[in-house]
Amino acid sequence: MPDKIDYDAKIPNNVDLSSDRRLQRALEGWQPKFMHWWGEMGPTLETHGVYLRTAVSVGREGWAHFDHVVPDQYRWGVFLAERDPDRRIAFGEHQGEPAWQQVPAEYRADLQRLIVIQGDTEPASVEQQKLLGLTAPSLYDLRNLFQVNVEEGRHLWAMVYLLHAYFGKEGRTEAEALLYRNSGSPDAPRILGAFNEETADWLAFYMFTYFTDRDGKYQLGTLKESGFDPLSRTCEFMLKEEAHHMFVGTTGVDRVVQRSAELIREFDTLDIGPRGGIPLQIIQKYINFHYTVSLDLFGSETSTNGANYYTAGLKGRWQETRRKDDHQLTNDVGILERPRADGTWETEEMQAILLLNLDLRAEYMADCQTGIKRWNRILEKHEIDFQFKLPHPGFNRDVGINASQHITPEGTIVDEATWQQGKHNWLPTTEDLTFVRSLMQPVYERGKIASWVAPPTNGINGKPFDYDYVHLP
Repeated sequence: MPDKIDYDAKIPNNVDLSSDRRLQRALEGWQPKFMHWWGEMGPTLETHGVYLRTAVSVGREGWAHFDHVVPDQYRWGVFLAERDPDRRIAFGEHQGEPAWQQVPAEYRADLQRLIVIQGDTEPASVEQQKLLGLTAPSLYDLRNLFQVNVEEGRHLWAMVYLLHAYFGKEGRTEAEALLYRNSGSPDAPRILGAFNEETADWLAFYMFTYFTDRDGKYQLGTLKESGFDPLSRTCEFMLKEEAHHMFVGTTGVDRVVQRSAELIREFDTLDIGPRGGIPLQIIQKYINFHYTVSLDLFGSETSTNGANYYTAGLKGRWQETRRKDDHQLTNDVGILERPRADGTWETEEMQAILLLNLDLRAEYMADCQTGIKRWNRILEKHEIDFQFKLPHPGFNRDVGINASQHITPEGTIVDEATWQQGKHNWLPTTEDLTFVRSLMQPVYERGKIASWVAPPTNGINGKPFDYDYVHLP
Protein backbone atom coordinates (compact mmCIF):
# COMPACT_ATOMS: atom_id res chain seq x y z
CA MET A 1 0.00 0.00 0.00
CA PRO A 2 1.25 3.54 -0.70
CA ASP A 3 2.25 5.71 2.23
CA LYS A 4 -0.24 8.36 1.20
CA ILE A 5 -3.71 7.95 -0.21
CA ASP A 6 -4.98 9.87 -3.23
CA TYR A 7 -8.31 10.82 -1.70
CA ASP A 8 -9.93 11.92 -4.94
CA ALA A 9 -9.06 8.73 -6.84
CA LYS A 10 -8.72 6.01 -4.17
CA ILE A 11 -11.55 6.99 -1.83
CA PRO A 12 -14.40 8.75 -3.64
CA ASN A 13 -16.12 10.95 -1.07
CA ASN A 14 -18.21 14.00 -0.41
CA VAL A 15 -16.88 14.71 3.09
CA ASP A 16 -13.82 16.73 2.01
CA LEU A 17 -11.30 14.13 3.15
CA SER A 18 -8.45 15.80 1.29
CA SER A 19 -8.57 18.88 3.54
CA ASP A 20 -8.83 17.07 6.90
CA ARG A 21 -5.29 16.18 7.95
CA ARG A 22 -6.27 14.46 11.21
CA LEU A 23 -8.79 12.25 9.45
CA GLN A 24 -6.29 11.52 6.70
CA ARG A 25 -3.78 10.21 9.22
CA ALA A 26 -6.43 8.05 10.87
CA LEU A 27 -7.56 6.50 7.60
CA GLU A 28 -3.99 6.07 6.35
CA GLY A 29 -3.44 3.91 9.42
CA TRP A 30 -6.69 1.98 9.03
CA GLN A 31 -6.78 1.29 5.29
CA PRO A 32 -3.82 -1.15 5.18
CA LYS A 33 -5.45 -3.11 8.00
CA PHE A 34 -8.72 -3.17 6.06
CA MET A 35 -6.92 -4.45 2.96
CA HIS A 36 -5.22 -7.14 5.06
CA TRP A 37 -8.63 -8.15 6.41
CA TRP A 38 -10.07 -8.22 2.88
CA GLY A 39 -7.21 -10.42 1.71
CA GLU A 40 -7.62 -12.82 4.63
CA MET A 41 -11.40 -12.83 5.13
CA GLY A 42 -12.84 -11.56 1.84
CA PRO A 43 -13.85 -13.65 -1.20
CA THR A 44 -11.64 -16.70 -1.78
CA LEU A 45 -12.19 -16.90 -5.54
CA GLU A 46 -9.69 -14.80 -7.49
CA THR A 47 -10.83 -12.85 -10.54
CA HIS A 48 -9.34 -10.56 -13.16
CA GLY A 49 -12.37 -8.30 -13.15
CA VAL A 50 -16.00 -8.19 -12.02
CA TYR A 51 -18.72 -5.99 -13.53
CA LEU A 52 -19.33 -3.91 -10.42
CA ARG A 53 -21.28 -0.83 -9.50
CA THR A 54 -19.17 1.79 -7.75
CA ALA A 55 -20.53 4.88 -6.03
CA VAL A 56 -18.47 7.90 -7.05
CA SER A 57 -20.90 10.62 -5.93
CA VAL A 58 -24.32 10.93 -4.31
CA GLY A 59 -26.05 12.38 -7.38
CA ARG A 60 -28.29 10.45 -9.74
CA GLU A 61 -25.47 10.01 -12.27
CA GLY A 62 -22.71 9.21 -9.82
CA TRP A 63 -23.88 6.68 -7.26
CA ALA A 64 -24.06 3.79 -9.75
CA HIS A 65 -21.02 3.75 -12.03
CA PHE A 66 -20.51 0.34 -13.72
CA ASP A 67 -17.24 -1.14 -14.95
CA HIS A 68 -15.10 -4.27 -14.66
CA VAL A 69 -13.03 -3.97 -11.49
CA VAL A 70 -10.67 -6.34 -9.69
CA PRO A 71 -12.38 -6.57 -6.27
CA ASP A 72 -9.32 -5.75 -4.17
CA GLN A 73 -8.91 -2.61 -6.28
CA TYR A 74 -12.49 -1.50 -5.70
CA ARG A 75 -12.79 2.14 -4.65
CA TRP A 76 -14.50 2.02 -1.29
CA GLY A 77 -15.90 5.51 -0.88
CA VAL A 78 -17.37 7.58 1.95
CA PHE A 79 -20.67 9.22 1.13
CA LEU A 80 -23.34 11.02 3.09
CA ALA A 81 -26.66 12.06 1.61
CA GLU A 82 -26.87 15.77 0.89
CA ARG A 83 -27.31 17.84 4.03
CA ASP A 84 -30.59 19.61 4.75
CA PRO A 85 -29.50 22.78 6.58
CA ASP A 86 -32.98 23.14 8.06
CA ARG A 87 -33.31 19.55 9.33
CA ARG A 88 -34.67 19.25 12.86
CA ILE A 89 -34.93 16.33 15.25
CA ALA A 90 -38.29 14.68 14.69
CA PHE A 91 -38.88 12.84 17.98
CA GLY A 92 -38.01 12.51 21.64
CA GLU A 93 -37.24 15.17 24.18
CA HIS A 94 -35.19 17.17 21.65
CA GLN A 95 -38.00 17.22 19.09
CA GLY A 96 -37.93 20.43 17.05
CA GLU A 97 -34.31 21.29 17.85
CA PRO A 98 -31.77 21.58 14.99
CA ALA A 99 -30.16 18.24 14.12
CA TRP A 100 -26.74 17.80 15.73
CA GLN A 101 -23.68 18.25 13.52
CA GLN A 102 -21.38 17.14 16.34
CA VAL A 103 -21.80 14.40 18.94
CA PRO A 104 -23.55 15.68 22.08
CA ALA A 105 -21.30 14.87 25.03
CA GLU A 106 -24.10 13.29 27.06
CA TYR A 107 -24.89 10.82 24.24
CA ARG A 108 -21.35 10.06 23.12
CA ALA A 109 -21.16 6.50 24.50
CA ASP A 110 -24.63 5.54 23.24
CA LEU A 111 -24.03 6.87 19.74
CA GLN A 112 -20.68 5.13 19.52
CA ARG A 113 -22.27 1.87 20.60
CA LEU A 114 -25.01 2.14 17.95
CA ILE A 115 -22.44 2.82 15.23
CA VAL A 116 -20.19 -0.05 16.35
CA ILE A 117 -23.05 -2.57 16.37
CA GLN A 118 -24.16 -1.51 12.89
CA GLY A 119 -20.56 -1.47 11.66
CA ASP A 120 -19.89 -4.95 13.04
CA THR A 121 -22.57 -6.49 10.82
CA GLU A 122 -21.02 -5.23 7.59
CA PRO A 123 -17.73 -7.21 7.45
CA ALA A 124 -19.42 -10.17 9.13
CA SER A 125 -21.54 -11.01 6.10
CA VAL A 126 -18.45 -10.85 3.85
CA GLU A 127 -16.77 -13.38 6.14
CA GLN A 128 -19.85 -15.61 6.12
CA GLN A 129 -19.89 -15.61 2.30
CA LYS A 130 -16.13 -16.07 1.84
CA LEU A 131 -16.29 -19.44 0.06
CA LEU A 132 -19.48 -19.02 -1.97
CA GLY A 133 -17.69 -17.93 -5.13
CA LEU A 134 -16.25 -21.43 -5.42
CA THR A 135 -19.74 -22.86 -6.06
CA ALA A 136 -21.48 -20.05 -7.96
CA PRO A 137 -24.38 -21.30 -10.12
CA SER A 138 -23.63 -18.75 -12.88
CA LEU A 139 -21.40 -15.78 -13.69
CA TYR A 140 -24.44 -13.55 -13.14
CA ASP A 141 -24.80 -14.85 -9.58
CA LEU A 142 -21.05 -14.67 -9.00
CA ARG A 143 -21.12 -11.02 -10.04
CA ASN A 144 -23.97 -10.33 -7.59
CA LEU A 145 -22.05 -11.99 -4.78
CA PHE A 146 -19.05 -9.75 -5.36
CA GLN A 147 -21.31 -6.69 -5.58
CA VAL A 148 -22.84 -7.50 -2.21
CA ASN A 149 -19.40 -8.11 -0.72
CA VAL A 150 -17.77 -4.88 -1.90
CA GLU A 151 -20.79 -2.87 -0.79
CA GLU A 152 -20.73 -4.44 2.64
CA GLY A 153 -17.10 -3.36 2.68
CA ARG A 154 -18.17 0.16 1.74
CA HIS A 155 -20.75 0.16 4.52
CA LEU A 156 -17.95 -0.75 6.91
CA TRP A 157 -15.99 2.24 5.58
CA ALA A 158 -19.05 4.42 6.20
CA MET A 159 -19.24 3.45 9.87
CA VAL A 160 -15.47 3.66 10.30
CA TYR A 161 -15.51 7.18 8.89
CA LEU A 162 -17.98 8.21 11.61
CA LEU A 163 -15.86 6.57 14.32
CA HIS A 164 -12.70 8.26 13.08
CA ALA A 165 -14.24 11.65 12.37
CA TYR A 166 -16.32 12.09 15.54
CA PHE A 167 -15.11 9.79 18.33
CA GLY A 168 -11.38 10.40 18.65
CA LYS A 169 -9.06 7.77 20.09
CA GLU A 170 -11.92 5.56 21.31
CA GLY A 171 -13.40 5.63 17.82
CA ARG A 172 -10.11 4.59 16.24
CA THR A 173 -9.82 1.71 18.71
CA GLU A 174 -13.35 0.55 17.90
CA ALA A 175 -12.65 0.83 14.16
CA GLU A 176 -9.72 -1.59 14.52
CA ALA A 177 -11.85 -3.96 16.60
CA LEU A 178 -14.29 -4.19 13.69
CA LEU A 179 -11.52 -5.97 11.78
CA TYR A 180 -10.38 -8.06 14.75
CA ARG A 181 -13.71 -9.79 15.38
CA ASN A 182 -14.58 -12.53 12.88
CA SER A 183 -17.80 -14.35 12.08
CA GLY A 184 -18.01 -17.61 14.00
CA SER A 185 -14.72 -17.07 15.85
CA PRO A 186 -14.72 -18.89 19.21
CA ASP A 187 -12.52 -16.18 20.72
CA ALA A 188 -13.73 -12.98 19.06
CA PRO A 189 -17.12 -13.56 17.41
CA ARG A 190 -19.30 -10.91 15.83
CA ILE A 191 -21.59 -9.06 18.22
CA LEU A 192 -24.95 -10.32 16.89
CA GLY A 193 -25.76 -14.02 16.68
CA ALA A 194 -27.07 -14.15 13.10
CA PHE A 195 -23.70 -12.93 11.87
CA ASN A 196 -21.92 -15.92 13.37
CA GLU A 197 -24.03 -18.44 11.44
CA GLU A 198 -22.56 -20.27 8.47
CA THR A 199 -23.60 -19.36 4.91
CA ALA A 200 -22.39 -22.50 3.20
CA ASP A 201 -24.61 -22.75 0.13
CA TRP A 202 -26.36 -20.47 -2.34
CA LEU A 203 -29.88 -21.13 -1.07
CA ALA A 204 -28.65 -19.89 2.31
CA PHE A 205 -27.10 -16.86 0.57
CA TYR A 206 -30.40 -15.99 -1.12
CA MET A 207 -32.22 -16.41 2.19
CA PHE A 208 -29.62 -14.30 4.01
CA THR A 209 -29.89 -11.47 1.50
CA TYR A 210 -33.67 -11.66 1.64
CA PHE A 211 -34.22 -11.94 5.39
CA THR A 212 -31.07 -10.73 7.16
CA ASP A 213 -30.26 -7.87 4.80
CA ARG A 214 -33.90 -6.86 5.14
CA ASP A 215 -33.31 -6.53 8.87
CA GLY A 216 -30.41 -4.28 7.88
CA LYS A 217 -32.83 -2.13 5.89
CA TYR A 218 -35.00 -1.54 8.94
CA GLN A 219 -32.10 -0.95 11.31
CA LEU A 220 -30.62 1.59 8.90
CA GLY A 221 -34.06 3.14 8.58
CA THR A 222 -34.23 3.81 12.32
CA LEU A 223 -30.71 5.27 12.35
CA LYS A 224 -31.61 7.46 9.37
CA GLU A 225 -34.00 9.24 11.75
CA SER A 226 -31.21 9.98 14.24
CA GLY A 227 -30.76 13.47 15.59
CA PHE A 228 -27.03 13.06 14.90
CA ASP A 229 -27.07 14.32 11.33
CA PRO A 230 -23.88 12.67 9.98
CA LEU A 231 -25.21 9.26 11.05
CA SER A 232 -28.60 10.01 9.53
CA ARG A 233 -27.10 11.07 6.21
CA THR A 234 -24.71 8.10 6.13
CA CYS A 235 -27.53 5.60 6.63
CA GLU A 236 -29.74 7.29 4.07
CA PHE A 237 -27.11 6.70 1.40
CA MET A 238 -26.43 3.14 2.57
CA LEU A 239 -30.10 2.28 2.05
CA LYS A 240 -29.64 2.75 -1.71
CA GLU A 241 -27.09 -0.07 -1.79
CA GLU A 242 -28.99 -2.25 0.68
CA ALA A 243 -31.87 -2.34 -1.80
CA HIS A 244 -29.69 -4.28 -4.27
CA HIS A 245 -28.78 -6.85 -1.64
CA MET A 246 -32.46 -7.54 -0.98
CA PHE A 247 -33.07 -7.69 -4.75
CA VAL A 248 -30.46 -10.47 -4.93
CA GLY A 249 -32.28 -12.36 -2.20
CA THR A 250 -35.80 -11.82 -3.51
CA THR A 251 -35.04 -12.80 -7.09
CA GLY A 252 -32.67 -15.56 -5.98
CA VAL A 253 -35.40 -17.36 -4.03
CA ASP A 254 -37.81 -16.59 -6.90
CA ARG A 255 -35.50 -18.48 -9.25
CA VAL A 256 -35.04 -21.46 -6.92
CA VAL A 257 -38.81 -21.79 -6.49
CA GLN A 258 -39.32 -21.35 -10.24
CA ARG A 259 -36.89 -24.15 -11.07
CA SER A 260 -38.31 -26.46 -8.41
CA ALA A 261 -41.81 -25.83 -9.75
CA GLU A 262 -40.66 -26.62 -13.29
CA LEU A 263 -39.18 -29.94 -12.15
CA ILE A 264 -42.30 -30.81 -10.16
CA ARG A 265 -44.45 -30.28 -13.24
CA GLU A 266 -42.03 -32.07 -15.56
CA PHE A 267 -41.78 -35.20 -13.43
CA ASP A 268 -45.19 -34.97 -11.72
CA THR A 269 -43.78 -35.36 -8.21
CA LEU A 270 -42.82 -33.22 -5.25
CA ASP A 271 -39.83 -35.51 -4.72
CA ILE A 272 -37.49 -33.61 -7.02
CA GLY A 273 -34.29 -34.19 -5.06
CA PRO A 274 -33.31 -37.15 -7.26
CA ARG A 275 -33.98 -34.90 -10.29
CA GLY A 276 -31.46 -32.30 -9.12
CA GLY A 277 -33.95 -29.79 -7.71
CA ILE A 278 -34.48 -28.45 -4.22
CA PRO A 279 -37.71 -29.84 -2.70
CA LEU A 280 -40.24 -27.25 -1.55
CA GLN A 281 -40.18 -28.57 2.01
CA ILE A 282 -36.44 -27.92 2.25
CA ILE A 283 -37.00 -24.38 0.95
CA GLN A 284 -39.61 -23.92 3.68
CA LYS A 285 -37.13 -25.13 6.31
CA TYR A 286 -34.58 -22.59 5.09
CA ILE A 287 -37.25 -19.88 5.32
CA ASN A 288 -38.04 -20.95 8.88
CA PHE A 289 -34.40 -20.81 9.93
CA HIS A 290 -33.29 -17.58 8.30
CA TYR A 291 -36.45 -15.70 9.19
CA THR A 292 -36.31 -16.59 12.88
CA VAL A 293 -32.56 -16.00 13.20
CA SER A 294 -33.16 -12.58 11.64
CA LEU A 295 -35.99 -11.85 14.09
CA ASP A 296 -33.44 -12.22 16.88
CA LEU A 297 -31.59 -9.20 15.45
CA PHE A 298 -34.43 -6.95 16.61
CA GLY A 299 -33.60 -7.72 20.23
CA SER A 300 -35.98 -8.27 23.11
CA GLU A 301 -39.59 -7.30 22.66
CA THR A 302 -39.32 -4.88 25.57
CA SER A 303 -36.30 -2.62 25.77
CA THR A 304 -35.42 0.23 28.11
CA ASN A 305 -32.36 0.90 25.93
CA GLY A 306 -34.62 1.35 22.92
CA ALA A 307 -36.83 3.69 24.92
CA ASN A 308 -33.83 5.71 26.06
CA TYR A 309 -32.41 5.94 22.52
CA TYR A 310 -35.78 7.20 21.31
CA THR A 311 -36.25 9.75 24.07
CA ALA A 312 -32.72 11.04 23.52
CA GLY A 313 -33.30 11.43 19.78
CA LEU A 314 -30.62 8.90 18.80
CA LYS A 315 -32.70 6.24 17.05
CA GLY A 316 -36.22 6.70 15.74
CA ARG A 317 -38.94 4.49 14.37
CA TRP A 318 -39.26 3.28 10.81
CA GLN A 319 -40.51 6.26 8.77
CA GLU A 320 -40.76 8.36 11.91
CA THR A 321 -41.83 11.56 10.17
CA ARG A 322 -44.82 9.82 8.58
CA ARG A 323 -46.22 8.68 11.92
CA LYS A 324 -49.42 10.43 13.00
CA ASP A 325 -48.71 10.87 16.70
CA ASP A 326 -46.84 13.26 18.98
CA HIS A 327 -43.44 11.51 18.47
CA GLN A 328 -43.01 11.42 22.24
CA LEU A 329 -44.93 8.21 23.12
CA THR A 330 -45.19 9.19 26.78
CA ASN A 331 -48.90 8.34 26.90
CA ASP A 332 -49.15 5.73 24.15
CA VAL A 333 -49.69 2.03 24.83
CA GLY A 334 -49.04 -1.17 22.92
CA ILE A 335 -49.89 -4.86 23.22
CA LEU A 336 -47.36 -7.58 23.96
CA GLU A 337 -48.21 -11.25 23.45
CA ARG A 338 -46.29 -13.54 25.77
CA PRO A 339 -46.30 -17.28 26.53
CA ARG A 340 -47.72 -18.49 29.84
CA ALA A 341 -46.46 -21.33 31.99
CA ASP A 342 -49.59 -23.38 31.24
CA GLY A 343 -48.82 -23.41 27.50
CA THR A 344 -51.27 -20.70 26.48
CA TRP A 345 -50.75 -17.13 25.32
CA GLU A 346 -51.65 -13.93 27.12
CA THR A 347 -51.63 -10.30 26.08
CA GLU A 348 -50.34 -7.44 28.17
CA GLU A 349 -50.81 -3.72 27.69
CA MET A 350 -47.56 -1.79 28.07
CA GLN A 351 -46.11 1.62 27.38
CA ALA A 352 -45.49 1.89 23.64
CA ILE A 353 -42.06 3.41 24.17
CA LEU A 354 -40.91 0.15 25.77
CA LEU A 355 -42.09 -1.81 22.70
CA LEU A 356 -40.11 -0.02 19.99
CA ASN A 357 -38.25 -3.20 19.02
CA LEU A 358 -41.62 -4.90 18.61
CA ASP A 359 -42.87 -1.98 16.52
CA LEU A 360 -39.91 -2.26 14.16
CA ARG A 361 -40.19 -6.03 14.03
CA ALA A 362 -43.83 -5.76 12.98
CA GLU A 363 -42.84 -3.56 10.02
CA TYR A 364 -40.21 -6.13 9.06
CA MET A 365 -42.58 -9.09 9.37
CA ALA A 366 -45.13 -7.44 7.09
CA ASP A 367 -42.39 -6.76 4.54
CA CYS A 368 -41.17 -10.37 4.67
CA GLN A 369 -44.69 -11.54 3.92
CA THR A 370 -44.45 -9.92 0.48
CA GLY A 371 -41.76 -12.43 -0.46
CA ILE A 372 -43.91 -15.33 0.68
CA LYS A 373 -46.72 -14.06 -1.55
CA ARG A 374 -44.33 -13.80 -4.51
CA TRP A 375 -43.09 -17.35 -4.10
CA ASN A 376 -46.59 -18.74 -3.62
CA ARG A 377 -47.72 -17.02 -6.83
CA ILE A 378 -45.01 -18.94 -8.69
CA LEU A 379 -46.39 -22.20 -7.30
CA GLU A 380 -49.96 -21.17 -8.16
CA LYS A 381 -48.90 -20.38 -11.72
CA HIS A 382 -47.60 -23.94 -12.01
CA GLU A 383 -50.77 -25.32 -10.32
CA ILE A 384 -48.80 -26.82 -7.44
CA ASP A 385 -50.75 -27.46 -4.23
CA PHE A 386 -48.17 -26.15 -1.75
CA GLN A 387 -47.85 -22.87 0.09
CA PHE A 388 -44.89 -21.31 1.84
CA LYS A 389 -45.54 -19.68 5.21
CA LEU A 390 -43.70 -17.52 7.70
CA PRO A 391 -43.49 -19.33 11.05
CA HIS A 392 -44.87 -17.86 14.24
CA PRO A 393 -42.52 -15.16 15.63
CA GLY A 394 -42.02 -17.25 18.78
CA PHE A 395 -40.62 -20.20 16.82
CA ASN A 396 -36.90 -21.08 17.13
CA ARG A 397 -35.93 -17.96 19.05
CA ASP A 398 -32.75 -17.31 21.04
CA VAL A 399 -33.54 -13.71 22.00
CA GLY A 400 -36.55 -12.25 23.80
CA ILE A 401 -39.49 -13.58 25.74
CA ASN A 402 -39.75 -16.74 23.62
CA ALA A 403 -36.09 -17.76 23.87
CA SER A 404 -36.68 -20.40 26.54
CA GLN A 405 -39.91 -21.70 25.00
CA HIS A 406 -40.61 -24.60 22.64
CA ILE A 407 -43.01 -23.16 20.06
CA THR A 408 -44.04 -24.78 16.79
CA PRO A 409 -44.17 -22.88 13.49
CA GLU A 410 -47.95 -22.66 13.99
CA GLY A 411 -47.49 -20.99 17.39
CA THR A 412 -48.36 -23.90 19.66
CA ILE A 413 -46.37 -24.07 22.89
CA VAL A 414 -45.15 -27.65 23.41
CA ASP A 415 -42.80 -29.54 25.72
CA GLU A 416 -39.18 -30.26 24.85
CA ALA A 417 -39.84 -33.85 23.82
CA THR A 418 -42.50 -32.79 21.31
CA TRP A 419 -40.18 -30.07 20.01
CA GLN A 420 -37.30 -32.50 19.51
CA GLN A 421 -39.63 -34.93 17.78
CA GLY A 422 -40.87 -32.33 15.31
CA LYS A 423 -37.70 -30.30 14.85
CA HIS A 424 -36.52 -32.24 11.79
CA ASN A 425 -39.74 -31.28 10.01
CA TRP A 426 -39.29 -27.57 10.72
CA LEU A 427 -35.58 -26.75 10.42
CA PRO A 428 -32.87 -27.91 7.99
CA THR A 429 -31.38 -31.22 9.08
CA THR A 430 -27.82 -32.35 8.52
CA GLU A 431 -29.15 -34.48 5.66
CA ASP A 432 -30.95 -31.48 4.12
CA LEU A 433 -27.82 -29.32 4.30
CA THR A 434 -25.67 -32.09 2.86
CA PHE A 435 -28.09 -32.57 -0.02
CA VAL A 436 -28.27 -28.86 -0.87
CA ARG A 437 -24.50 -28.57 -0.74
CA SER A 438 -24.20 -31.57 -3.09
CA LEU A 439 -25.97 -29.47 -5.72
CA MET A 440 -23.50 -26.60 -5.36
CA GLN A 441 -21.31 -27.27 -8.40
CA PRO A 442 -19.81 -24.15 -9.99
CA VAL A 443 -20.93 -23.02 -13.43
CA TYR A 444 -18.50 -20.46 -14.84
CA GLU A 445 -19.42 -20.64 -18.55
CA ARG A 446 -21.11 -17.56 -20.01
CA GLY A 447 -24.84 -18.02 -20.51
CA LYS A 448 -24.93 -21.30 -18.55
CA ILE A 449 -26.51 -21.94 -15.14
CA ALA A 450 -26.76 -24.73 -12.58
CA SER A 451 -29.71 -27.08 -12.96
CA TRP A 452 -31.24 -26.33 -9.52
CA VAL A 453 -31.96 -22.63 -10.19
CA ALA A 454 -33.70 -20.79 -13.03
CA PRO A 455 -31.91 -18.02 -14.96
CA PRO A 456 -32.81 -14.42 -14.12
CA THR A 457 -35.44 -12.56 -16.09
CA ASN A 458 -33.10 -9.62 -16.67
CA GLY A 459 -29.37 -9.01 -16.45
CA ILE A 460 -27.55 -6.24 -14.61
CA ASN A 461 -27.60 -2.65 -15.88
CA GLY A 462 -29.34 -3.63 -19.09
CA LYS A 463 -26.82 -6.34 -19.93
CA PRO A 464 -28.02 -9.81 -21.03
CA PHE A 465 -27.73 -12.89 -18.84
CA ASP A 466 -24.86 -14.21 -20.99
CA TYR A 467 -22.77 -11.04 -20.58
CA ASP A 468 -19.17 -11.57 -19.39
CA TYR A 469 -19.92 -10.40 -15.85
CA VAL A 470 -16.77 -11.95 -14.36
CA HIS A 471 -13.31 -12.44 -15.83
CA LEU A 472 -11.75 -15.53 -14.26
CA PRO A 473 -8.06 -16.49 -14.43
